[in-house]
Amino acid sequence: MSQKSYDNSPTLYLIPTPIGNMDDITLRTIKILQFVDVIFSEDTRVTGQLLKSLNIKKPLIANHEHNERQNSEKLIQFLKEGKNVGLASDRGTPIISDPGYALSKIAIEAGYNVVSLPGATALIPALTSSGIEPNPFLFYGFLSSKESKRKKELENLKDFPYTLIFYEAPHRIKDTLQNISHIFGERNISISREITKKFEEVYRGTISEVLLEIEDAKGEMVLIVTGNHDEKNYDSLSIIDHVNIYLIQGYNTKEAIKKVAKDRNVKTSEIYNEYHGIKQVDL
Repeated sequence: MSQKSYDNSPTLYLIPTPIGNMDDITLRTIKILQFVDVIFSEDTRVTGQLLKSLNIKKPLIANHEHNERQNSEKLIQFLKEGKNVGLASDRGTPIISDPGYALSKIAIEAGYNVVSLPGATALIPALTSSGIEPNPFLFYGFLSSKESKRKKELENLKDFPYTLIFYEAPHRIKDTLQNISHIFGERNISISREITKKFEEVYRGTISEVLLEIEDAKGEMVLIVTGNHDEKNYDSLSIIDHVNIYLIQGYNTKEAIKKVAKDRNVKTSEIYNEYHGIKQVDL
């Protein structure tokens, strides 16, 4: 069901905020912050400081991973009353490795408009400055903080041909790089830290090269890793994951299944049956 975003009906606005350099805020973001009646905020102190710097006063409601579902009733009530609502992260774009998905989904399901403003997010400048092939890419966000689970996640990703994008904390970056090196083998990578800030820095090279430089690096980090371009490793992918690679690239299901069959040098019917869960019956 389609919706017209700008029909003057009550709307939830997803508002990106600067990730470091305050000059990155857009004129439209400022206008929407002035326009909305109330703002759900990941951290009311951080958003409060931003509003103060812009000489804007708005009611703020804390919205984080522990109370987002409970806030859904408040959101719907505001929209029913004809109010326009803003949703802001501490930094960057809501929902992208930040709270906001639950509120956005409930607003859409209730028939209200959800408008996402373009603006600051760390992954795109990190990708475009990395020197690594940008298309296609897979944005994964944060890997698990638990090493055993992180290794399983990386095992599932090791054969993907996409450029991979991760967010990582400085106290885990060394362990994460070592995990990637062990599971993926040597890859070219880029690490951007403190994006848009005074001490912004980019590390480029192989994993082993960057590991020698990253030892004492601080600040939030975006890790870019080249995809696996060894076509001989397709057997390590599940049939579903292999087909999904081509679906993401824009092929329809029939075309994707044919390409997977060609990659694996098997009959198209075998891939079709496996992908659709059709069991073979021996006569």
